[in-house]
Amino acid sequence: MSDLENSICKQGLFDSFFTKNAKGLRDFLFYKFGDMTLAEDLVQEAFVKLWENCATTPLSKAKSFAYTVAVNLGNSAMRHEQVKFKYKDYILQREDDITEESPEFLVLEKEYMERFNSSLAKLSDRQREVFLLNRIEKKTYKEIAEVSGVSVKAVEKLMHKALLKLRESIGDI
Repeated sequence: MSDLENSICKQGLFDSFFTKNAKGLRDFLFYKFGDMTLAEDLVQEAFVKLWENCATTPLSKAKSFAYTVAVNLGNSAMRHEQVKFKYKDYILQREDDITEESPEFLVLEKEYMERFNSSLAKLSDRQREVFLLNRIEKKTYKEIAEVSGVSVKAVEKLMHKALLKLRESIGDI
């Protein structure tokens, strides 16, 4: 039978396809991104997209379509998290807590944070991601490696280069 005869748009075939592939896709996404809730959400979104595109997606390409959509959505979610870290306003959070500090301290802190944010922005995307995941999110190198899809050794090298660049532009951290 051809793909047209077994159209993924048929409810029974779609249900069977979902039952057969959803758990494997969820597990794959969990291993790739390290977050079960995200993985489950991505599976749902991928299958919704597959249903929306069932008329143009042959059955033989349905699994590839679902995996590609899910991974692309996951990568977008991870990039979004990086942007949130990049533009987090550390000074405003701290100023509310430090009301009795001297004005000189507050000025120095603000200058330091400006230099730090500027230096952070100059790092490569991968170096910044590794640095922020480790120092802000408190993730281990192993967890970062799993999320980024690289080896622990690669994470160590990226972190080392990020720290060298930051030290060079703002001094010891």
